[in-house]
Amino acid sequence: MAEVTRRATREGYGDGLCELAEIRPDLLVLDADLSAATKTSVFKKAYPEKHFNCGISEQNMMGVASGLASTGRLVFASSFAMFAAGRAFEIIRNSIAYPRVNVKIGATHGGISVGEDGATHQCCEDVAIMRALPNMTVIVPADYYEAKAAVLAMADFNGPTYLRFGRLAVPMFNTPDYKFELGKGVTVKDGKDITIIASGLMVAEAMDAAQALKEMGIDARVINIHTIKPIDRDIIVKAARETGKIITVEEHSVIGGLGSAVGDVVLEEYPVPVIKIGINDVYGHSGPAKVLLKEFGLSAENIVNVVKANV
Repeated sequence: MAEVTRRATREGYGDGLCELAEIRPDLLVLDADLSAATKTSVFKKAYPEKHFNCGISEQNMMGVASGLASTGRLVFASSFAMFAAGRAFEIIRNSIAYPRVNVKIGATHGGISVGEDGATHQCCEDVAIMRALPNMTVIVPADYYEAKAAVLAMADFNGPTYLRFGRLAVPMFNTPDYKFELGKGVTVKDGKDITIIASGLMVAEAMDAAQALKEMGIDARVINIHTIKPIDRDIIVKAARETGKIITVEEHSVIGGLGSAVGDVVLEEYPVPVIKIGINDVYGHSGPAKVLLKEFGLSAENIVNVVKANV
């Protein structure tokens, strides 16, 4: 069997910005002294006159982003999820989301897989925080190609957007010609017994789990929800009607993220059981990313066990 190619979604962010610059001369990219980690360094190398290092001052960077975007420029502001959604929240709320300024927030290093950096950097609350803001669109790409396509798609979308990218290299299951459709979920595997709805790097784990379940005689449907807000209500309701049960999987707190968004839709439209897999209202800790994912139940093995207990 050929080895699966892995690349981090943050790499798709950096490469996507470079491609976007070719079609959007008004593009500007800001960073908070983390360009090597956020991968905006590749953009900085290619377009040094369009990249601005705002230093370790995330609140100020978001204010600068708002001001530049107010002049009609397409602006991406980049930092770790913990510093973007956390440290700069008030500026995002009052200077970007409230006036509906066209700023794209590129938040890398989201979730528990930040690994050795530990609890202070493992932001597992950001989707909930950003999802709660009126006017804010929230996107969590699942692989390199989807991340790159999401960045390019933002050229045609006017409004505040939070794009969450990961640190860890993950399987590339999409293709270079992948088309990103804002607000549209993707059925990556059909099935009739139960539905697994996942986001981010958990989509690949869900696909592996579905393959293992198939060998056990369980036909699981897998849906990639890359846009948490606005969420694809139709694909969720269809899954609820056709499979009767839903399991959500996210590298995020079970409070306020993908599971909560899916649960809201199901409760309102077609009530069926929804079981949430995610970070169970605890902080993370330092350790190798893959070890932490398994420890916190974010693995194909645990998805299989949860499905088996609920079919």
